[in-house]
Amino acid sequence: MKIGEILINRGYFTQNDLDKGLHLQEERPQMLIGEILQEMGVVEEEALLAGLSEQLGIPFQKDLALHFAQELGALIPFELWHGWTAIPIKKENKIFIVSTDPLDLPRMEIEKKMQSPVDLAFGLSDEIINVLTQGYWRPAQQKREYEEPSVLSEMPVIDETEATGENLLDLANKAPVIRLLNQIIFQALQQGASDIHLQPQKNEFRVRYRIDGILHDVFTLSSTLHPALISRVKILSKLNIAERRLPQDGRTTVSSQNHAIDIRVSILPTTCGEAAVLRLLDPSSFLFSLSTLGLYPDELERLEQLISSDHGIILLTGPTGSGKTTTLYASMQKINQPSRNMITLEDPIEYQIPGLSQIQVNPAIGLSFAAGLRSILRHDPDILMIGEIRDKETADMAIQASLTGHLVFSTLHTNDAASALTRLLEMGIEPYLISSALIAVIAQRLIRLLCPRCKENTSTESQRSAGCEYCFHTGYRGRTGIFEFLTIDDEIRQMILQKQPSQKIKDYALKKGMRTLRASGEIKNKEGLTTLEEVLRVTT
Repeated sequence: MKIGEILINRGYFTQNDLDKGLHLQEERPQMLIGEILQEMGVVEEEALLAGLSEQLGIPFQKDLALHFAQELGALIPFELWHGWTAIPIKKENKIFIVSTDPLDLPRMEIEKKMQSPVDLAFGLSDEIINVLTQGYWRPAQQKREYEEPSVLSEMPVIDETEATGENLLDLANKAPVIRLLNQIIFQALQQGASDIHLQPQKNEFRVRYRIDGILHDVFTLSSTLHPALISRVKILSKLNIAERRLPQDGRTTVSSQNHAIDIRVSILPTTCGEAAVLRLLDPSSFLFSLSTLGLYPDELERLEQLISSDHGIILLTGPTGSGKTTTLYASMQKINQPSRNMITLEDPIEYQIPGLSQIQVNPAIGLSFAAGLRSILRHDPDILMIGEIRDKETADMAIQASLTGHLVFSTLHTNDAASALTRLLEMGIEPYLISSALIAVIAQRLIRLLCPRCKENTSTESQRSAGCEYCFHTGYRGRTGIFEFLTIDDEIRQMILQKQPSQKIKDYALKKGMRTLRASGEIKNKEGLTTLEEVLRVTT
């Protein structure tokens, strides 16, 4: 029987559904009918594979983690298993190669590598990928190195010195390369990574994930895969695959679990070849409110008061990756009302918020922060968010906007709150303008939280985590914010007018009760949320 008839007999869908699928297949003959029916949503992967198992007489295996043969997996390079979406298992004294498409496997080559006959089996893609992740992932200090790929016919190999745009395009569109990149992205999303680093080295090609702000070596691929994988990234992000001498930036969108994931791509030429960084942005995951940022009750109350101001500037400070943008978005969402015209000027726009007019900075066409801000002020705004104050012109215009009745949010790159005042003075901003416009500076950092699955108490004031697969053996999983609030009062305004050093302003604020970043982190430690080592790491 044909697969469609089998699935109809099993009651998964109707003949009408099958007819629609067959009609779609005429338009896309490269796709199998099972893939089309799955894409239509009329049949799940498990039901489809069970039907194929009945049709072809190939078993359908589940609970793969219980039978995974890691010693056999090590005989073949990781990138090949990943490209095939396959793993070896031992069950009932037999070796099975489990795959979503077992008939597409180079069975003879696998048997040659393993020096043993193998049987084929169907398996769920998510389960296979999870087993691969758990079975092959190692902490950086124990990272497994894989041998060069053999002449397994499915994996393309190319000499980059002879690569041209034409054969790179052909190489990047081969099924194994497509599957490998898809699974690298899928695995990164599953593990909560914010960035994927594809980093060529002299004799290898490293794949790294940034998770909770820390880079992890996930696995090492053969350097022969480098041109194909980078070219595939370029194709997806509509970049020039023939250009390998200049940096390139692009973006693309992929679908995961029925929602879109935005990916910002940066390609950078290095001495070992082109490196790529993929920033993963899931718009549906941005559900932050002020109450979820890690603010203490007194800080939350103060921030809500500040963002309710009619005019003035609120600055957030901290290094890249300290959560400033998230705090800005959460603040804007809190005061977002139909009666207000709220405009943002960003580089880049990371998340789109309904009700806001968001503008992407584009210096290549003359749309800088300063130029954009000049136009925005003619657009009758009530509240402005400027992604970053980078120069005197932008700072001057932001201050003038605040003095003429607008509430302005922006960021600066300084180590603490008080240093922002010195930074503005160094830009050449007049002290009387700073003292008149600024209402608060908030410094922030993100600290990692102890892994909830392996956290252990060692004493009443100290915590540690043993490390497990869930936290990648680091002892940490997830992050929260720590904050330092500098509210500008009359005394600080006088100190700004007198151009007092930032340390003197900080000393005054401490006497008035300001909680420093480190003090904020120490409270998190005493609450059992993190370690002192982590607090020192982000506040030193």
